[in-house]
Amino acid sequence: MKIAILGHGTVGSGVLKIIQDSALHPFEKDLSVKYVFVRPEKVNQNELFVDDYATILNDEEVDVVVEVLGGLEPAKTMIIDALKHGKNVVTANKAVVARNLKEFDEIAEENGVKFYFESAVGGGIPWIINLERALRIDQIDSIHGILNGTSNYILDTMTKTGQSFDKVLKDAQDLGYAEADPSADIDGYDIENKLCISVDIAYNTFVKPGDHLLKFGIRNITDEDIKYFKKHNLIVKLLGRSFKKNNSFNFVVEPTLYTPGQIEAGIHDNYNFVGLRGTTIGKLTFNGQGAGEFPTAHALVQDILDLKANNVHLKRDFNEEFSLDNTTKKKNYVVRTSADLESKLPEYDIQKDGNYYHISAIDTQKIHDVVNELSIEDNGIFFACISGGAYNPWIEK
Repeated sequence: MKIAILGHGTVGSGVLKIIQDSALHPFEKDLSVKYVFVRPEKVNQNELFVDDYATILNDEEVDVVVEVLGGLEPAKTMIIDALKHGKNVVTANKAVVARNLKEFDEIAEENGVKFYFESAVGGGIPWIINLERALRIDQIDSIHGILNGTSNYILDTMTKTGQSFDKVLKDAQDLGYAEADPSADIDGYDIENKLCISVDIAYNTFVKPGDHLLKFGIRNITDEDIKYFKKHNLIVKLLGRSFKKNNSFNFVVEPTLYTPGQIEAGIHDNYNFVGLRGTTIGKLTFNGQGAGEFPTAHALVQDILDLKANNVHLKRDFNEEFSLDNTTKKKNYVVRTSADLESKLPEYDIQKDGNYYHISAIDTQKIHDVVNELSIEDNGIFFACISGGAYNPWIEK
C-alpha cells in the first residue's frame, strides 16, 4: 500500500516514522510512504518530499492520502481532490472534518473510496471506532468529554500549583501544548469541533460549528477561582456535552465542576476523556493521550491498516434532523462577576458569596445568555456548571 502524507509537521513526521521504523510497530512491512507534500523551500531536504500536489493525484500507485496540514484551506480542497482521484483519505484535521464530514463522506462514496478520521477526535484514543461499534447495537443518547489536552493541562496545573492562568499558559506554549494563538484551545473551539463530529456520528445528523452552538472557555479563569473551587472541594474542567431526547438535542462547551473521586476530576495533564451512554451498554468511557506526535500518528496508521484490511466502518448518511434546544436541562452554576447578576435573574434561587453567585436549576441557554450580556460590563466574568454527580456545597450543606 503506497501512501502520500500531506504535511511534515509534528504529526506528519510521526506517521512517517511509524511506517518507516519497523521497531515501532509489529505489523508486516507492506506499507510504504511514496511522497510527503511540503512547502517548496523544503523539497530538497528529503527524496520523498514534493511540492506539486498533481504528482500525488496523478500517481495511480498512491492508495492513501494522509492529510495533516491542519486548517480549513487548502486542506478541504486537497481532500476533495484526492477522493475524486480515487484515493482513500485519512485525516487528523478536526476543523475541516467538523465542517465538511457529510460532503467528504458523499464524495468518497461516489468515487468508491473511504474517508476515515479516527485521530480527529481524542488523538490516540480509539473513540470513533468504538462509538461506531456501540451504534451497531445501541441508540446513543449522550456524549460528554474533556476533549482538549491544552485546556486540561492548564486547569490541572493551576489546580496543582496555584499558579496564574497567564503563567501556566506560557508554560504550555513553551512545552508545545499550546499554539502562539491559543484561542482554539482556551475558548472552546477545538472542543466544539470534536463534539460536532461525535454528535454527527452518534445521532446520524450533521451539526456544523458556529455561533448558534453554546461555548464558554477558560480564558477568564483566575488562580483565585481555582482556590475558591478547591475550598469547596471542587475541581474545574473544560467539558463538551450533548444529550438527545426524542426530536431535539442540546450542545454545550463550558467549564464544569467535579468532586474529587469522579472520573473527570482525575483526568490529569494533557490527557483527554470521552464517554457515551447507550441503551444496552450504559455508560462507556475512554481516556488517554489526546494529541502529540505519536498518539495522533498511531490513530492515523490504525485507519490506514483498516483500509488495508478492508475493515468497513459504520455507514451513516447524516440525514437525521433534530432541533437544537439548550433549555430542557436544568443545572446548577457558579458565576464570578462584579456585575449585578441578581437583577438579571430575579426569579431564580441565588446565593451570593462575595463576587461569586450560586444559581440553582437554571437552563443552559439562559445562563449563557445572561453571562454574554453581563460580559459587556464585566469582560473578566467566569462561570462553571456543577456536574450532576458532584457534591454541591451550596445546596447540600
